[in-house]
Amino acid sequence: MRNPLKPMVDKFGLPRVIIVSFFLLLVVAAGAFRMNLLQLLSDVIRRWGMFGILALAMVPAVQCGIGLNFGISMGIVGGLLGGLLAIQLRIAEMPSLVAVHPLFAMWVAILFAVAVGVVLAMGIGYLYGQLLNKVKGSEMTVTTYVGFSIIAFMNILWMLLPFDNGELIWPNAGKGLRNTISLATSFSGVMNKTLAFSMGDLTIPTGLLLFFFLMCLLVWLFMRSKTGIAMSAAGANPMFAKAAGIDVNRMRITGTVLSTVLAAVGILVYAQGFGFMQLYNGPMMMGFTSVAAVLIGGASPKRARITHVLVGTFMFQGILALGLPVANQFIPESNLSEVMRLIISNGIIIYALTQAKGGSGRE
Repeated sequence: MRNPLKPMVDKFGLPRVIIVSFFLLLVVAAGAFRMNLLQLLSDVIRRWGMFGILALAMVPAVQCGIGLNFGISMGIVGGLLGGLLAIQLRIAEMPSLVAVHPLFAMWVAILFAVAVGVVLAMGIGYLYGQLLNKVKGSEMTVTTYVGFSIIAFMNILWMLLPFDNGELIWPNAGKGLRNTISLATSFSGVMNKTLAFSMGDLTIPTGLLLFFFLMCLLVWLFMRSKTGIAMSAAGANPMFAKAAGIDVNRMRITGTVLSTVLAAVGILVYAQGFGFMQLYNGPMMMGFTSVAAVLIGGASPKRARITHVLVGTFMFQGILALGLPVANQFIPESNLSEVMRLIISNGIIIYALTQAKGGSGRE
């Protein structure tokens, strides 16, 4: 007897069918426990917008030929430095900006942080791209190693940078940045609050979603530009692209720089949503979660699209947002939140990576 699910499995891949089914199972379980589904959906949407740009950083990396970029920590460092500088200079507290509107001052602060992060990420991404051009064929291994190495290097540097703002440094130490930096006086939740509205228990962070969609649109337009098409051609078939007069190495660097820049922007969007930035080992697993998100959405190590980012990030964050409260309903009055978060998130990452070749990768 023919399996009626086989066409669906062949089209989308077994991993994505299982993950979507698991997500729907969580929704049903949440309803059965009479949990507030609208409130949970609000959390899913908020996480979707916060994490989406980090996952979006995978698109130019895959399309230019360097593959799944586990080294987005390089760009994340640039974004964190931009955020630290905005806090150090107390931009959001400037009287002239606050006089216009407190939210306006916060927007100026985060846009300043984004601008600094983008400039730093461009320089870092260029050097990173040069490195990847010298290790063709081993990019996935090198990006993973570089991603971990930059975190280890920055663990030293965070203790040496000459910041002196009391909100940044350890109290009574005089130097050394804190592990967790509060954004309460800078740009905490600025995108989430902008134009946000509620319909009963459902809250829509309009400003956050608009910024996320704007970044998706900009990447979409770039990928359809002359440079974007040449970059995709270089990634898909380097020999043919070279024969057509395309500088493959330059296109790979372009994609690497763009991926690094998106990571810098993404970490600031992510941090403002939670209201704090995490330094030291905080960004360690960001590359893995971003890769898992786009793989769940239908991407492959050789092809990634905006739709893969939108679908994959929503599913990944949806499972995290629903999985913890549902698990705690099964074992009430327990302290399983952190344990379940690790089990669910790392389980999805491992499963997505081991099944990266599942499905066609088509939109």
